[in-house]
Amino acid sequence: MFASLFTWFTHVFGEWDWWYVFGFIGQIVFAGRFAVQMFVSEMKKASVIPISFWYMSLTGSVMLLVYGLHRHDPVFILAYMFNSVIYIRNLMFVHRAKTIEQKHLTIK
Repeated sequence: MFASLFTWFTHVFGEWDWWYVFGFIGQIVFAGRFAVQMFVSEMKKASVIPISFWYMSLTGSVMLLVYGLHRHDPVFILAYMFNSVIYIRNLMFVHRAKTIEQKHLTIK
């Protein structure tokens, strides 16, 4: 059974290499950010974007960009080239807000 599944997988996806593993992990991290966001929102009973969402976005995006560059795939490269800037900027906003909040707490 496993042999036939492996044969089918090889026929559909081609020869397996570690770049596929890297690409799949990047895709899982990138897609998993929505599961994290949904879980946190459900826990808080409100729409929330946790900081882990932005870190997962950045990590998955960079991994998929590296994968696209390795494969010389212009679709992946263009899809993930610029969005890291947005994720980094949002992380800067989050960290700036935390710094301001900590300053206010120490002043009081």
